[in-house]
Amino acid sequence: MKSKIGKVSIFEKAAFGFGDMASNLFYQTFTMFLLYFYTDVFGISATAAGTMFLVVRMLDTFYDPIVGVLADRTKSKYGKFRPWILYTVVPFGVIGFLTFYTPDLVTSAKLVYAYITYTAMMFIYSTINVPYGALMAVMSNDSLERTSLSAFRSIFAFLGGIIVQALTLNMVKYFGGLNPLADGSVNEQFGFSTAMGIYSVLAVIMFLTTFFFCKERVKPIAEGNNSLGSDLKDLFTNRPWLILSVVGVMTCLYVAVRNGAIIYYFKYYANTVVSLNIFGFNMDTASAFMVIGTACSIIGTILLKPAAALIGKKNVYIVSMAAGTVLSIAYYFLSKDQIVLMFIFQALCNLFIGPAMAMMWSMYADTADYSEWKTGRRATGLIYSSANFAQKFGWSIGGAMAGYLLAAYGFKANTLASPETERGVIILFSYMPAIWSALAVVALFFYNLDEKKVIEINKELEKLKIKK
Repeated sequence: MKSKIGKVSIFEKAAFGFGDMASNLFYQTFTMFLLYFYTDVFGISATAAGTMFLVVRMLDTFYDPIVGVLADRTKSKYGKFRPWILYTVVPFGVIGFLTFYTPDLVTSAKLVYAYITYTAMMFIYSTINVPYGALMAVMSNDSLERTSLSAFRSIFAFLGGIIVQALTLNMVKYFGGLNPLADGSVNEQFGFSTAMGIYSVLAVIMFLTTFFFCKERVKPIAEGNNSLGSDLKDLFTNRPWLILSVVGVMTCLYVAVRNGAIIYYFKYYANTVVSLNIFGFNMDTASAFMVIGTACSIIGTILLKPAAALIGKKNVYIVSMAAGTVLSIAYYFLSKDQIVLMFIFQALCNLFIGPAMAMMWSMYADTADYSEWKTGRRATGLIYSSANFAQKFGWSIGGAMAGYLLAAYGFKANTLASPETERGVIILFSYMPAIWSALAVVALFFYNLDEKKVIEINKELEKLKIKK
């Protein structure tokens, strides 16, 4: 029984990874280009976009637990979590395209359209991603095997990120050039819409791969009709989950702020025009910077399982976030012409930060086991909804802060940056993400669910299931 539940084939791990690749085609686009899309392409002010991020994403964070609760109570021939992927994948793709579609509207109507489409996208993203995240916890009950699953998930997510980073701006220029504006310039509105239409189709195919080739194996001790009150009580008395949720919010804030600032950093500060050829693609400096970072994140994530086996998940996480803090601060001291050092720091930073994101998903699965061991009830979907909560909260606060900070330093889209605006962009890219990664390190010292304890918990749960 243990072998059957514990081991997952390489093929199935890859199929699981395709789900996060699909998600990352949108997540990476949101974190790296969405604020830019709204300010420089669609024509919404930085302040209005920042407020929209805050309002919509905060509303969406309270939707995530609802999806988690409903998924935990789902019973179908496909299991608890896989049917959610099947039935929401097409709306996910369609709404993703509409978010980047740019109808010809007056400014006030543009803002209304942005609110409607962005709200719908955040809600459908939660509807498919909460069950997808929870799926990992029921594919295997082995802690290191879950770490491997999480590594596959993150590696495929990073591959999706490379697609976004390497191709998005090139596709915008290419398709925008096929349908230029009246003055002959690139039509970025058409370019973004077309690029996101392609990503939408790819995302649907990838999520369906996850649905068809992944299996749910781990069954709860009991299939009772738990009340929402008891589930919430279990959740908020689960200390490892509480600490990990704080760490998750800080980690996602770090990623959201830093990634969202990259395009501004290179357009309005380090605006040296450099065309680089990476992996056979001609890219501008910002795109190449993103791709180099993501490639190093993949390398770091490949080393995740052996590193976790050697020093433990918690310690890997601490080292990752501490290194991210130091390297982010280093950017404050770089001049705009030190492009080589910028790339070196990016490579090192992502080499360390990549494993941190993967580790978070694996550790959430451990907290689900801890909750079941402690209470006799399993609420995997609800627990994983907190991971999405952390992600969304990071997006909301990070995106809002970015918009507000740019506005405070006098940012004006598509104009030469003043010295004050340049300083704001530098702070946004260096000290702002470093604050959150430093806080994550502090919070991690209070996390007390180590590998030895997880093994003991799983042995106890197996005994209870056998007795049942």
